Amino acid sequence: MIRIGIAGYGNLGRGVALAASKNPDMKVTAFFTRRAPETLKTVLPEVPVYKLEDAAAHKDEVDIMIICGGSATDLPTMTPMLAKDFNVIDSFDTHAKIPEHFANVDAAAKANGHIGMISVGWDPGLFSVARAYGLSVLSDGTPYTFWGRGVSQGHSDAIRRIPGVVDARQYTVPVPAALEAVRSGSNPTLTTREKHTRECYVVAEEGADLAAIETAIKTMPNYFDEYDTTVNFISLEELHEKHMGIPHAGHVIVSGKTGAEQENNHVVEFSLTLDSNPEFTACVLCAYARAAYRMVSSGVTGCKTVFDVAPGMLSTLTPEELRAHYL
Repeated sequence: MIRIGIAGYGNLGRGVALAASKNPDMKVTAFFTRRAPETLKTVLPEVPVYKLEDAAAHKDEVDIMIICGGSATDLPTMTPMLAKDFNVIDSFDTHAKIPEHFANVDAAAKANGHIGMISVGWDPGLFSVARAYGLSVLSDGTPYTFWGRGVSQGHSDAIRRIPGVVDARQYTVPVPAALEAVRSGSNPTLTTREKHTRECYVVAEEGADLAAIETAIKTMPNYFDEYDTTVNFISLEELHEKHMGIPHAGHVIVSGKTGAEQENNHVVEFSLTLDSNPEFTACVLCAYARAAYRMVSSGVTGCKTVFDVAPGMLSTLTPEELRAHYL
């Protein structure tokens, strides 16, 4: 049994606990939290909860530590710190900062004989592999990635920080015409605005300046100013009734040409539709935790990503079973 530790218990940590408990070769042996441990109620009440600051004292109880923190402020420090005492895996998803995060985790993991696997989820993660496969096969191909329709938790939180906003949900939505143009193999050049729109559902305080809130949303740098954005003001009751889930979806499409005159079009597509973004991400983390355990058991150390993992390493099946049933 692979002994799983879970650092952090929000939506993702809860999802990992549920996913690991369904894997026949895994057992959650400890939760670690920055909250008071006695106040944390988990879906596995039989599993002990410890203070995160005391994690090192329990390193002999955990084979793989799955770190369930946020990419903005948690994972850049938590993953290298925990890699000193544990084999770790995280879902760091700030694409531009992955090289820096990789270097920090690599140094900590190698110095202590551990493996650190980063940026595991569906994007980065499974979508990264899909892009790499597509571009490896179609060497002159063009990759496109569409996200949604789905809830963006970071963008929703950004709206909630605007004065006068009680609560909000933001959906990222692919533009249908752009999606179809890419699927046609025409290799269009698309701007950010042409690929996605943003839908916002906002609950405002009574008497709040709705026009000011809408302007603040649509002009927010790095979040909404580059997109066509629709703002819908609704009641708190409607938000709770219709917008409390965390669904998501996405497509990776690689389009390329072959032939002496480049006369043949080829389109490779990988897509997913998720009722629960964190629960699916948790399932991906557990599969790669299995691979990380197998790799470190073979003497592998240092930081790794999904590009370093052979597909067979993810499966509970033996190589013989995979060849017999899925090759």
